[in-house]
Amino acid sequence: MTIAQSLLTYIADTWMKGDADGLDENVPLLELNIIDSSEIFDLVHHVQTEYRVTVPLREVAPDNFRTVAAIAALVERLRTESEGVR
Repeated sequence: MTIAQSLLTYIADTWMKGDADGLDENVPLLELNIIDSSEIFDLVHHVQTEYRVTVPLREVAPDNFRTVAAIAALVERLRTESEGVR
């Protein structure tokens, strides 16, 4: 399962009562009120726990959480950056 697929499942289960109908990687999550600005922090916690990355506060921005594709790209970038530090 890809990061995006895993995120889609999590979002559907958590905020859409398991109904992922119409939800895909490019759906604007905030604009369609699937999640709100306070729920971004719940999503950040999930991302940090599930994908074992640290999301710096500067990265908790609407652009990084606008769509599932954006969140998946953030996770990949943070993973790459953390591997480069080692």
